[in-house]
Amino acid sequence: MARRDLSGAVDFAVLESMTGGDAAISEEVLGLFVEQAALWSAMLDPKAQGWRDGVHTIRGAAAGIGAGELAKVCAAAEGAEQSLAAPALERVRTALDAALADVAAYRHELMLKGLRA
Repeated sequence: MARRDLSGAVDFAVLESMTGGDAAISEEVLGLFVEQAALWSAMLDPKAQGWRDGVHTIRGAAAGIGAGELAKVCAAAEGAEQSLAAPALERVRTALDAALADVAAYRHELMLKGLRA
């Protein structure tokens, strides 16, 4: 998996702008995103009391790395009525999976660049 595998779920220009193009900082930020996603995705269950908190946290983290579609889907889910939570959360999980796949490809590319340097 490498940069060629990116789907466009994450606009890494946002991340690179935020980190000044520093690969080590980008890697650290993306690592934190992956950790947060693992932590908070467990709450993406409409039966969980704090599902909106999980969605809100993922939304902020997504916006920070350039995962605009994920942030948008999270914003919609946050405002969803409880009766519509299940399909809204499924859309969040799908967008999160796409963002995580892009993050994995980008991190792999960063690792390869590090080996070449």
